[in-house]
Amino acid sequence: MKVLLLLAALVAAPAWGQVSVENAWARATPPGAKLGAGYMTIRNAGAADRLVFASSPAAEKVETHVTLKEGDVSRMRQVKAYDVPAKGKLELAPGGSHLMLVNIKAPLKEGDKIPLVLKFEKAGEIRTELAVRALGASAHEHMQH
Repeated sequence: MKVLLLLAALVAAPAWGQVSVENAWARATPPGAKLGAGYMTIRNAGAADRLVFASSPAAEKVETHVTLKEGDVSRMRQVKAYDVPAKGKLELAPGGSHLMLVNIKAPLKEGDKIPLVLKFEKAGEIRTELAVRALGASAHEHMQH
């Protein structure tokens, strides 16, 4: 009986600790820029989840975007959410899915830490920071392990 109660409690428990964020970063922006982009790896140790909202005090709003390639032209399109697979990961990277920081309040400067809140359907809110890298930084530079 105790085993069944424990099992029922575990199944009903929220997904705390199931979703984690690694290597969150953004490129520095030139003076006068109104847009910035955020990248990261989102790992999910539990059931499938969705990133449904993001916000930062550094920007008026944060949107979820994908980059679509049509011939030789790449276009960005806003999406409502990102699916995070069960026991898998979601990569937000240059040239693919990314967070768009809209109407940034000040240029993103190399070395800055930009506060970011991610809201997931099941895991709830996760607070993290985007480490601002050099203007020409790539996804593989300065990776944190």
